[in-house]
Amino acid sequence: MISRCDWPGTDPDYIAYHDLEWGVPVREDRALFEYLCLEGQQAGLSWITVLRKRARYRTCFKNFDIDRVALLRDDTIEGFLNDRGLVRNRLKLYSIRSNAVACQAVRDEFGSFSTYIWSFVRGRPVDGKRKSQGDVPSSSSLSEAMSKDLKRRGFKFVGKTTCYAFMQAAGMINDHTLNCFRYHQLKQ
Repeated sequence: MISRCDWPGTDPDYIAYHDLEWGVPVREDRALFEYLCLEGQQAGLSWITVLRKRARYRTCFKNFDIDRVALLRDDTIEGFLNDRGLVRNRLKLYSIRSNAVACQAVRDEFGSFSTYIWSFVRGRPVDGKRKSQGDVPSSSSLSEAMSKDLKRRGFKFVGKTTCYAFMQAAGMINDHTLNCFRYHQLKQ
């Protein structure tokens, strides 16, 4: 029997996300942008809610192509407020476009969003070494620093808890528990 983190429970969508995606280091700008935006959509909700809506977000937000999202018009975003396939929160939906514009500025300054975002962990995943799910924090000094800098650059829905979840999802922090088969795979 495979031993994994407790949080996916028995939900097949959660298990697939845990086993195949969560914690795998991501270095491609578009994918990092998607992860950051979706974590922001999750604020105040459960991750499974956003995970199950991810395909619709990809359709509406041009597969998170940063340059195309930055050009979305207000009337297009307003139309998304009627789409049950999305979290219908005006501020959250507009934040995706705001984040795309901020991301373009970061790319111009650093050469890539990836270079910038990975600088918070000096380019290498942090090994959480979590014995149990109870040992996993909801934020850290790294996520707080990231949050402050992202906000300063105009990003929205990027609080320290959201940034920590983003860092976990994007593989910047290996927070799989020590007994989880993915912890050992990703450590290599």
